[in-house]
Amino acid sequence: MSTTRLAQSLFIGMLLVVSGCSTQKDSSQEEVASAPIYQGPSFDKLDFTTLPDDLGEAMAIVRASQRWNLHSKARKSGATGLEDPRQSLKLQMDRETLEAAYEAGSAFLINWQLPEGNFRYMYDWLAGTWVEDDHQVRQAGSLWGIATCYRYRPSDTLRAALDRGLQFWFANTIPGPAEGTLSMRYPGDSTIHSGSVALVSLAIIEYLKTEAPIEDAWRAELETKLDGYLGFLQWLQLPDGHIAKDYHHSRAKRSKRSSPYYDGESLLAMTKAANQLGRTKLVPTIEKAAPAMAKRYTIESWIKDRDSNQTKGFFQWGSMSFVEYYLGGWKDKELFADVAISLGYWMAHTHATLKRRRNHAYAVEGIISGWRLAHLREDIPAQTDLLFTLDRSLHKLSTWQIGGPLAGKNKFLVSKGTDDPLAQGGVMNARKPSGAPVKKDVSHQLRIDVTQHQMHAVTMALEEVYLPTKVSP
Repeated sequence: MSTTRLAQSLFIGMLLVVSGCSTQKDSSQEEVASAPIYQGPSFDKLDFTTLPDDLGEAMAIVRASQRWNLHSKARKSGATGLEDPRQSLKLQMDRETLEAAYEAGSAFLINWQLPEGNFRYMYDWLAGTWVEDDHQVRQAGSLWGIATCYRYRPSDTLRAALDRGLQFWFANTIPGPAEGTLSMRYPGDSTIHSGSVALVSLAIIEYLKTEAPIEDAWRAELETKLDGYLGFLQWLQLPDGHIAKDYHHSRAKRSKRSSPYYDGESLLAMTKAANQLGRTKLVPTIEKAAPAMAKRYTIESWIKDRDSNQTKGFFQWGSMSFVEYYLGGWKDKELFADVAISLGYWMAHTHATLKRRRNHAYAVEGIISGWRLAHLREDIPAQTDLLFTLDRSLHKLSTWQIGGPLAGKNKFLVSKGTDDPLAQGGVMNARKPSGAPVKKDVSHQLRIDVTQHQMHAVTMALEEVYLPTKVSP
């Protein structure tokens, strides 16, 4: 049986169980969906060393082993669980709350930009002191955060911040190692990380796709810079399909190593550019990178550690990339939908994101991506479980936003309320101080990258999940 037919057979078997109302109980007595066609162990007991070498065949088994929680206790009265879960589940979040969170968070990001176009990093709002820890990838990520907010709702203040940030990076742009490529020399660093180039590229992509006018000369510069940066990412691709972690300027050499974070960021930049901007010359690079990354950061990582940090690093970037891959209709697109949905299951159950005490907005970005693909494929069990997880995550994390719409639900914020303008709209990395002698950024301190990821998760939720019109069955 071909990989595609095997995957389809297992997937259809799972759907048949749901439509036939055949369920079993897990340890928490919640309903779960399982497929009679698959008689192997559940995902948490699956021996990944025994899976086929072929990624498609292996992923079909992984998908069949994942027992989705249907959350019957959270179901509305009269709902069967076969509807779009946005109708059947009692959700904690809504558009009004998310919009208020977005307004506060996007203003926070603008407020932390320096005159040169770069950003402050971390602030202890109780002590009124800054923690400076400049890092080129975090700087690029902050700019991308501004761009995602601008794309969601263009404004003059967001555009001014986006322009300043891009001009900062353009001023530090240099010719790349190959004709037509552009690199960057970040102040004080001897190397440029592929993640930095990818995130600035993503900021440009968001800019170019925003429904707002752009002056012809500025658009031309944006297009030129984007093409140069993307060409550099292609040049950084290693023989195994991954993207080199960094490029050393004085030695004019790329690293032989890759990073799950930078791999994912680079893949997202290329898939977005190819799918949304028609940069189809990137597709061969993408089709080489996607299976290599998917295999390394799922099955190969799970062999070593079922709750792998490698998977965690790649998770949201890879999941967002596979949405673009699926929508682009490239080779084996169904396989990469399976990978993204499987990653969503991993984050919800193996990594147990709802039990995490630190901010996990990054995880919501990836879970929304898995939910989108499950929705496109009409996979009700996966949609239900992922929607419950992202909804509860957004609610919990929104109570950590200073001056946000749910701050009144956080006893610590109520007792320590602040009028500090530098703190307003920022999202803490935990709901309260930990009180433990651990790293400085594990509790009440505000980090720009934490708020940036949460605002992107919020805009994704507004654009894809919590729609302004009633969801049809």
